[in-house]
Amino acid sequence: MKTFAQTIPTGINRIDGDLSSTISGNNNHSVNVDIAIIDTGVDLTHPELNVFKNISFVKGVKKGNDDNGHGTHVAGTAAAKDNLVGVVGVAPDARIWAVKVLDRSGSGYLSDVIKGIDYVTANAVQIEVANMSLGCQCNSAAMNTAIANSVAAGVTYVVAAGNNAMDASTFSPANHPDVIAVSAIADSDGKCGGIGPSTGYGADDTFASFSNFGSVVDIDAPGVNIYSTWKNGAYNTISGTSMASPHVAGAAALFKATHTLATPADVRNSLLSNGSTPSSICNGHGFGYFTGDKDTISEPLVYVRNY
Repeated sequence: MKTFAQTIPTGINRIDGDLSSTISGNNNHSVNVDIAIIDTGVDLTHPELNVFKNISFVKGVKKGNDDNGHGTHVAGTAAAKDNLVGVVGVAPDARIWAVKVLDRSGSGYLSDVIKGIDYVTANAVQIEVANMSLGCQCNSAAMNTAIANSVAAGVTYVVAAGNNAMDASTFSPANHPDVIAVSAIADSDGKCGGIGPSTGYGADDTFASFSNFGSVVDIDAPGVNIYSTWKNGAYNTISGTSMASPHVAGAAALFKATHTLATPADVRNSLLSNGSTPSSICNGHGFGYFTGDKDTISEPLVYVRNY
């Protein structure tokens, strides 16, 4: 026998998901919104995830089930249920569309990713937000067009900036003008102020050592030692801009849930205007900035208390 307890991951705590309108962690709310996870799939039977629909574009794989773990981890940060067990997401219980475009090794064909984007576009009447914690140092006119068409159809795209400690301008889809590209910070205690223990990727409240940076990055989010759901009904702690991105996707979902007519541009503007900046004074919770950014552009740190 054991006690049942729900963890509020440090990333959710850092952006004050527990103080947002949905109060992540109180077992009392769910968010009426749809999020597409374009990734390795999602654990279709994980008790923490509300998987609404699934599809696979990986050859030989018929369903969008996750045989890697990455997509399930992303989904949990964005939308794990508020149910007193496991973890809780930024937009608890949001309907998840598991769009599998990467295989068990976490890689896949660009053509399959484009098919996944086109699938989201075909279902844009229902899907408000799409997360893409994937990319390559490449440029594809076909993928650029697919993303542009999907955003024009009303879907907000949130993507990872990449983990190469390089300028993200040469990485796709982070360099697409219509997406919200996310870099990662290290946060070890779920609070601003930089007083938590150091991590393997930097001191508390500093820019993550692995994170890409540059002018194409729109916003930052926690991405180090993030605890979330995993394949086969499990949980895991991993790091990356892939983990930062779903914090922002969840924030976008919170905004869309109460601003149903908002365009992707409206969502972007709200996220940027509500984030903390270098001039933000630490409030003892999550509202406060970080140090160590690798460029001269001080993009905001995502914050959801006002949602």
